[in-house]
Amino acid sequence: MKKSYNIEVDCANCANKMETAANNTDGVKNAVVNFMALKMNVEFEDGADAKSVMKNVLKACRKVESDCEIYI
Repeated sequence: MKKSYNIEVDCANCANKMETAANNTDGVKNAVVNFMALKMNVEFEDGADAKSVMKNVLKACRKVESDCEIYI
């Protein structure tokens, strides 16, 4: 399953780090952050609960940039 989320991030470098953090989260098959569009496209692993996985993605991303936001 693939979903797109609106995000709030301050710089392209932070967006890149958020992408890496998302890709290292359990349940995420692939994540791509588009800084210019302020979007995160996430492909989930089969059987993963998207809402619960995205809560973990948000926690991981907030370790990179504490004031980032993902609108789940």
